Amino acid sequence: MQQLAKSERIAIHISNITNVVLFALKLYASIESRSLAVIASTLDSLLDLLSGFILWFTAHAMRNPNQYRYPIGKKQMQPVGIIVFASVMTTLGLQVLLESGRQFMSKTEPERDPQKEKWMIGIMVSVTITKFMLMVYCRRFKNKIVRAYAQDHFFDVITNSIGLAAAVLAIQYYWWIDPAGAVIIALYTMKTWSKTVIENVWALVGRTAPPEFLAKLTYLIWNHDEDIKHIDTVRAYTFGTHYFVEVDIVLPQDMLLNKAHNIGETLQEKLEQLPEIERAFVHIDYEYTHRPEHKITV
Repeated sequence: MQQLAKSERIAIHISNITNVVLFALKLYASIESRSLAVIASTLDSLLDLLSGFILWFTAHAMRNPNQYRYPIGKKQMQPVGIIVFASVMTTLGLQVLLESGRQFMSKTEPERDPQKEKWMIGIMVSVTITKFMLMVYCRRFKNKIVRAYAQDHFFDVITNSIGLAAAVLAIQYYWWIDPAGAVIIALYTMKTWSKTVIENVWALVGRTAPPEFLAKLTYLIWNHDEDIKHIDTVRAYTFGTHYFVEVDIVLPQDMLLNKAHNIGETLQEKLEQLPEIERAFVHIDYEYTHRPEHKITV
């Protein structure tokens, strides 16, 4: 955040404050109208608020390290928090689907209150217009964080428009349009967050880095020192949002211990300077025909 320009920080603060205010308005509209489409749209807004809170909380927690309780840091808190949060919100999305299905099966038309419906329409129109204006405003910036907010505002415009259209059409024409709109929004929200969950699961299970990144590491290692005779192993795998790297290099058998140590240590420091790497482990050997040092796991 400190690296952002003042105008970019203002854009982020405006987006956060507006998201809270608009969510409160949509929550009121949901309670008063009891429209399933509006409720589904409000749940989508809740997703944005809670996900932002999780990112803030994990970032705050990571700024206060405790090397005794968390020897390798707290960066794994972010994907874990997102997975737990997305699981809860998926349950809420399923509840919306079940309630929509119940209305379809029972063919029960909800009670109508013209005054409350006018309030709901007014609030949803105001929220949609505000989100559209924020989207246009945030797209003026080139910063990735602000552009991400712009994308989030764009998706909110879509879900709000669907919720508003479904609620209005249900009032004017057929009652079943409202639960149908709720189903569309719920499925869209669940699909979007399912992708997020899958990405964070892969980050936690130790998935290997792409070949391009491994090739980059191999190039750096080979050119680190002329005494490196062979590269036995280059391994990089996800551990939270960053990579853990394991490297086995071969040095001359008659090399002094202090020189071998300096080569390994400087290589470790060089690798850990890469922004994608959380921690690097360098193992030094004098030959590469032996069996693997670690047991092979399934």
